[in-house]
Order: sequence, then C-alpha cells, then structure tokens
Amino acid sequence: MAKKSNATIADVARLAGVSTATAGRVLGRYGYSKEETRAQVMEAAKKLGYRTNALARSLITGKTRTIGVVAGDIQNPFYASILRGIADVVESHDFGLLIVNSDENLQKEIGAVNLLLEKQVDGLIVSPCDTRNAQHLRDLHADGLPLVLLDRTVSGLDVDRVTVDNITAAERGVQALIAASHHRIGFVGELLEDLEGGLDGFVKRGLEGDVLSTDTLYPSWQRLLGYLRAHRRAGLPVDCSLICRVGAYSAKAAEKVVGEFINKPDRPTALFSNDGTMSEGVIRAVSAAGLTVPDQLSLVCFDDLDWMDFLSPGISTVAQPRSAMGESAATMLLERINGSEVAARPVMMPAEFIERGSIAICQ
Repeated sequence: MAKKSNATIADVARLAGVSTATAGRVLGRYGYSKEETRAQVMEAAKKLGYRTNALARSLITGKTRTIGVVAGDIQNPFYASILRGIADVVESHDFGLLIVNSDENLQKEIGAVNLLLEKQVDGLIVSPCDTRNAQHLRDLHADGLPLVLLDRTVSGLDVDRVTVDNITAAERGVQALIAASHHRIGFVGELLEDLEGGLDGFVKRGLEGDVLSTDTLYPSWQRLLGYLRAHRRAGLPVDCSLICRVGAYSAKAAEKVVGEFINKPDRPTALFSNDGTMSEGVIRAVSAAGLTVPDQLSLVCFDDLDWMDFLSPGISTVAQPRSAMGESAATMLLERINGSEVAARPVMMPAEFIERGSIAICQ
C-alpha cells in the first residue's frame, strides 16, 4: 500500500519555486496565475503526491466546488439518465456531485436538502415533491443559494427550471391511438396530488379548456391534460371510467390496479401509460391477463426505457430528453454559482414520439 503523502502547500511552493500564496491560489483554483506558473505548481504537487484539502480551500474561497441533487427515485431509469447528464457537466467543470434520494416524500426531501446544506454544497438541483408550497425551497432561494428545479416547478418560486412539454407530448401519443381508430383509450397514471373538484372536476375543466395554470401541476396531471386535449380535438367523448388512477408511485400498485381494470368485460381497446414506473406495472398486468400487444390491446407508454425496444413487438413511446434535461439543469446551476444574475430561466424541452409495433388498427 502506498504511503499517504504529508506534503503541504509550503512544500509544493518550495519545489515549484513560487510563494506559498501563489501555490495556494493555483491549488485552490481561485485568483489569477500565469499558465506557466500554474503548470510548475501542478507538476510539483504531482511529484510530491500533494492532495488539496477541500475544507481548507472552502474556508478561503467560500466554495466547496460541489453541487447537490435531490432526486425523486434514483432507482428509476428516468432519474438515472438525468443524473448522468448532470454528472457529465459538473465533472467537466471539476465539480463534485452529491446525490440524495427523496422517494417522492416531502419529509425525506426536506431532510435531504438539510443534509446537503450541512455538506455546504454550492448549489442544488431539486425535483420537488411539493409544487404548491415547498417552503424549504423558498427559504433556500431567499437565502441566495443557487437553485434549479427539475421536472416540476413550484408555484410562485422564480428560479431556473427544466421541464418537459408534457401536455403536448402526451397529446401526441394519444393522437397516435386515435389515428388507429381507438375510441376507448385507457389512461394509467399515479395522479397522486389531490386537486380541487377531484378527478371528475379536473376532467370537466380539461375538456372545457379551463385549466389555466398548468406549470405547477404534477407531470401525471399534465399528461392527463394532454390525453383530454387529444380527445377534445378529435371530437371524442371521455369516459372517466377509462382513467385508471393508481394513487401510488409504484409498479406493483399499477400492476394490481391495471389488472383489475383490463379484466373487465368492457375493457379499453388501448392504454396510454403515464410514465416508466406505471408502464412496468402495465406490462406485468397485461402479461398476467394473457393479453397480446397489439392484437388484443394497443399500448403507448410515456418515457422510453431500454426494455421497451427489446420486447417483441417494440413499445411505442414518448421519449423524454433525459440526459439533455440533466445537462441543462447542471449548466444553469454552474452559471448561477459563478455569479450569473440573468432573470430566472424556464426551459421547457420537447419530447419525441417513437412509433414501434404496439399499436394496431382497431376493428
């Protein structure tokens, strides 16, 4: 085992032939140094096996060169791809990355944020559980900590945010089913958040075009709005019994609820699944029911996961730009950390409809 180096900044400075202050600036990545000087110091540090004391550097610069991310579910491939996009950006700027899971639970999210603050991160990327109040995030913003919201926004919180145009994307997916002559299309979503008037009230307002504030809706409700808009534009009525509200962010819960849903005599001819977690439950339920896709049931899923391309037939999906979302969020956060004072930027990315083999013409 290699012996741990005890080299100090003074040792590095002596070998490089520069002052201790100059060596400190180079190794701490603050202030200005000539390129030639920087190269001398870095070479000396390498020879001596010097390792920067991040704590000491943070005391001088007020920065730890780390950012924190609070993800809803790091096991979900949606977040995994986003985190990769974030990591690619921050690592290219020589920043560290701390990731904490919230399990889509507000108290866990608050605890995760507090933990990252204790680690003195320079900024946060958060996928918020609470899109209405989120007082802990409002407090962070008021205190001046750089903050970027991901996938969801918070009402009245004017910070940088990266989302997907869920309404248009879901509408496109449902339109593909309508174009194949499907008129009984089931919608499968967790739809966790309770809204005024409940599901029936939301459907009524959605069909009337009366849902004005859509930015702070949970993605599942935004996608339901796209489902409703596709029906409205096609002149098709909406049967609320075809909207399958799972009520939990769980593939097992989706499998159970969808299993009951598709075993009814008047089952839908097609399903639109709200996200990857719901889609996993849908596929398991369809398989357990002995139904074949698309001959007995057509299917479109929101979010393109690897297994959807591997199945035969492939599953038609709405693909979110997950890596690009992470890259955009990280880039904006680093700009804020570096002092950018531009107005808060709302970035809404389009999703792509990928047609494979899971849609059949309804006879």
